[in-house]
Amino acid sequence: MGGELRPIKTVGILTGGGDVPGLNPCIKILVYRCVEEGFRVLGIRRGWAGLLDYNPDDSETFSQCFQWLEKNTVRTIDRTGGTYLHTSRTNPAAVRLKEAPPFLAGQFSAEGEKKDFTAHVLNNLDQLGVDCLVAIGGDDTLSYAVRLHQEGFRVLAIPKTMDNDVFGTDYCIGFSTAVTRSVNFIHALRTSTGSHERIGVIELFGRHCGETSLVSAYLAGTDRAIISEVPFDPERLSTLIMEDKKNNPSNYAMLTISEGARMLSGTILERGEADAYGHKKLGGIGLVTGEILKKLTGQDIIYQQLSYLMRSGAPDSLDLMVAVNFANMAVDLALRKNFGRMVALSKGIYTDMPVSIVVSGQKRVDVHELYDVENYRPKVRHVMGKPMFLY
Repeated sequence: MGGELRPIKTVGILTGGGDVPGLNPCIKILVYRCVEEGFRVLGIRRGWAGLLDYNPDDSETFSQCFQWLEKNTVRTIDRTGGTYLHTSRTNPAAVRLKEAPPFLAGQFSAEGEKKDFTAHVLNNLDQLGVDCLVAIGGDDTLSYAVRLHQEGFRVLAIPKTMDNDVFGTDYCIGFSTAVTRSVNFIHALRTSTGSHERIGVIELFGRHCGETSLVSAYLAGTDRAIISEVPFDPERLSTLIMEDKKNNPSNYAMLTISEGARMLSGTILERGEADAYGHKKLGGIGLVTGEILKKLTGQDIIYQQLSYLMRSGAPDSLDLMVAVNFANMAVDLALRKNFGRMVALSKGIYTDMPVSIVVSGQKRVDVHELYDVENYRPKVRHVMGKPMFLY
């Protein structure tokens, strides 16, 4: 199973983790190219959950977990956002009882136990005749693709995440649209913030990487930007933001803040139970920061958590272009039988990397080059010689 000499007849495609604009165009081009090259295409529903939940001894589970994809199936899906194949945050290497399908539940001996069902996933891929798997996802989803690669299965990876934090690529599908949405909403919020002469606090996605907050603030011209990488002092921030407000003829100020940001004396705000990849829900640091700023400054606050609005809707032209190109690159790699690779952008050039690079590090904002730590704002002054995405 999965040997290098086995010819490719069937390609599997899945999307995992959070949805982003650009997934559907990527799926469409993958299907079109695969069909043109003579491959069958099996769409795997709900990410890795499709391969976990499928019971090869129960034919009824096939339609719940998979769909054969033809050109006519995906002809119009590129006109909308989200993912046609649906998604999940399932990790077959760390499954809890409540996440397991009924036919696997008997393998658990304790409620809090986690089971590794990778052997089951590999057996399903073999039973289905999948010769190559294209996984579209962020660092969590692709970390399991790395696991399958280590087990000898032929995988290809396409990076997507609106946080743009997959290690090994300068760009991930979804980032441009997220920034575009953020900039537009920031400017829209200026009307209310300015009308009421308040301080606007806009919370953006970004667990460990503050690139979305940094770039959105840079392009929208907000007064300050708090990022995940740099703990901040709320008292210093309050002094700076009041200077901004005073110096604005309209008497208001705006700042962005990453959901993963934390104060000097605090921790990241998390809630709920950790998911299959060990992550708890984030969100609310903007609200807490706004309340502290109000107490310190005496000014009213407008707090807006953009959240899923950043990742909803159709992709912008840049995400559309990258999604299409990444899809074509993945099929080219499959045709060359060059597996265990992730398509990527490096210094503005399309390329590919070993898929294992995903788990070899963490992508972060280059604070020294791009961020003013003392003044909590972007520090992008010299772009000559830098790639398009500043990395």
